[in-house]
Amino acid sequence: MAGRLEFDAAYRAIRRGELAPVYYLTGPEDVLKDELVTLIREEVLDPATRDFNVDVRAAADLDGERFHALVETPPMLAERRVVVVRNVEQWRKNARVWSVLDRYLANPSASTILVLVLGAGEKAHQELASRTVTVEVGSLSPERLRRWVQARAERAGLVLDEDAVEHLLHAVGPDLSHLAVEVEKLAAALLDGGRVRAADVAAMVGMRRGETPHDWVSAVLDRNITRAVEMLDVVLASGGVTGVRLVSLLGTTLVGIRVARAFLDEGSPSKRAERAVFYAIRSARPPELRGRDWKREAAAWTAVAQRWHPMAIDNAIRMVYEADRQLKSTTVRDERAILTDMLLRIGGQKAAA
Repeated sequence: MAGRLEFDAAYRAIRRGELAPVYYLTGPEDVLKDELVTLIREEVLDPATRDFNVDVRAAADLDGERFHALVETPPMLAERRVVVVRNVEQWRKNARVWSVLDRYLANPSASTILVLVLGAGEKAHQELASRTVTVEVGSLSPERLRRWVQARAERAGLVLDEDAVEHLLHAVGPDLSHLAVEVEKLAAALLDGGRVRAADVAAMVGMRRGETPHDWVSAVLDRNITRAVEMLDVVLASGGVTGVRLVSLLGTTLVGIRVARAFLDEGSPSKRAERAVFYAIRSARPPELRGRDWKREAAAWTAVAQRWHPMAIDNAIRMVYEADRQLKSTTVRDERAILTDMLLRIGGQKAAA
């Protein structure tokens, strides 16, 4: 049994009890891979015997002999067992374990569900993908990400208001590991569970509404340079926020605004420009916009494009690029100074534009 499935399709199939003998989990989202592994364990194994019939190993710890023993071990007091091998990219190309795996794939054990997990950012092994059920665990769409946060909160005994979800995504970003940690912190702080509001999220993540990286970008786009400079101390002090992250977000936004401006200058109506920007975002899927509403971003960028001169946008993009290079220099000591200089130079274009 072989084939390719997206995460949602694989999740539904497993929930229906449609299990494959061998899974190959690839893609960038390790948290979602862990969720699939947990779901397989729950669907295959009875809680009473689960601990006896799950083996989770690192590929680097397995040679051919150990791998053979692992997958051929019979289950204990159960019909099937689950074997999980993480980071299969650690197997060397000519290692003997590959020939053992090749023989196993030709005749997998009926009593074992084997799950091979590829590390994030690693290239899938095409031969392996062609002989297994390969699940491409890609980044979640903005709407799917919101549902994931809500579901994670529900499992922790919480109910997040829509504003709380939005603020959590704005403050933390789309990193699932970081989001999971923040949800756990909220659950620990609110011992009795219950409803979580945006104010609760702000208190926990240390970033108030109006002081997120996206709010900082909005201040820049509004040419409120004084406000943008003042916000640096607060935004840079927030967990997970760096100067590189800020310029990446601002640079992505400015490029989108430039796309919108190009269509407007060609005489396209604003709605057509919005659609063009939306399709550009959907095609590029920039990581800085994961978790954001792409249609809303496209509309906002198009509106800003009508207030910025094309030359001013181009100059701002160049200034952001220069700031990015400085921030990534090994000699950098003061992120705030670099960002402040960038902001003042962007603000100084107003009169010229």
